[in-house]
Amino acid sequence: MQYRLSYTPHTLRFKFDARTSRGAMSTHQVYYLKLWVRDAPETVGLGECAPLPGLSLDARPDLEQKLQELAGLLESEQVSLQAGSPLPDVLQLQAWPAVRFALETALVDLQQGGRRQLYQNAFSRGDKGIPINGLIWMGDSAFMQSQIEQKLKQGYTCLKLKIGGLDFQQELDILQSIREVAVAADLTIRVDANGAFAPDEAYRKLERLARYDIHSIEQPIRPGQLETMAQLCASSPIPIALDEELIGVQENEQQVQLLETIRPQYIILKPTLVGGLSAGQEWIRLAEARGIGWWMTSALESNIGLNAISQFTANYSPGLPQGLGTGQLYHNNIASPLQIVHGELWYKAGEAWDLLELGG
Repeated sequence: MQYRLSYTPHTLRFKFDARTSRGAMSTHQVYYLKLWVRDAPETVGLGECAPLPGLSLDARPDLEQKLQELAGLLESEQVSLQAGSPLPDVLQLQAWPAVRFALETALVDLQQGGRRQLYQNAFSRGDKGIPINGLIWMGDSAFMQSQIEQKLKQGYTCLKLKIGGLDFQQELDILQSIREVAVAADLTIRVDANGAFAPDEAYRKLERLARYDIHSIEQPIRPGQLETMAQLCASSPIPIALDEELIGVQENEQQVQLLETIRPQYIILKPTLVGGLSAGQEWIRLAEARGIGWWMTSALESNIGLNAISQFTANYSPGLPQGLGTGQLYHNNIASPLQIVHGELWYKAGEAWDLLELGG
């Protein structure tokens, strides 16, 4: 079967500068991939390639060149694609996790009729929502407090706070103010340090954070310090979740070694960063076999990528809140059936996609 592939660049504009460990972002450059069979151009699968600068392996100057190369390879009759099977080695996508995610998504969408309903489950049918955490971005104390108040009014029962950007005592004061109005039985709090803690101070900070009934902390120290992270996971008063630690760990043997060396309580999966849906599926299999929990998180994709991640996640009927609340961050997101209602993400199956930005 002969395929055709095209891509459309799109600049997403944040409603506010996203304060991340990599600095402040006001825009995010993404690429929408369109995939179709040469003899049936009326049915198109969509995928989103949205690498994060400074974090994604494929946030590099030759990304568009790679997309052009990929389009050329897919037009040849030597490449065979099949949803649910590994992408062919000839595409040389090992170092391109965001591209792999986009192509996998487009392929699944195409084989399901190009309707943006990639999987048949209770979420994609609009019968059930996915519980999500309300994301609180780094900023000054007033900025973070205003976000917290808004999320609580919107009915979230799980908040995730980015920490490490303020004075640590200020961050503890913010947590104290939350606990004064919402105890742990009513509100789950997660924190994400993005590797901000120095190894020699991490345990003391974890002890202080534990006073506020924290559910978990993501990546307390920078990735690559396996022995130190293993010691923290073994002794921390707060469960630890690996995030950036997973980036670039793509061979099965390396993944097993990472999980068995560190023994984290959780891992966090971002398909754009770890290499797509099939890579996420494999991480889940390895984690569950070792009693390690997990949840899925979007990596600032627009609604095209968020939709794929959400429908994939719903196949597992997750019990924990997922990190899938980023769809409201942009002024010019792709309008979609995705909606957040009382702290849950829903797919309103009766509502339409607006794909005019993509030419239809």
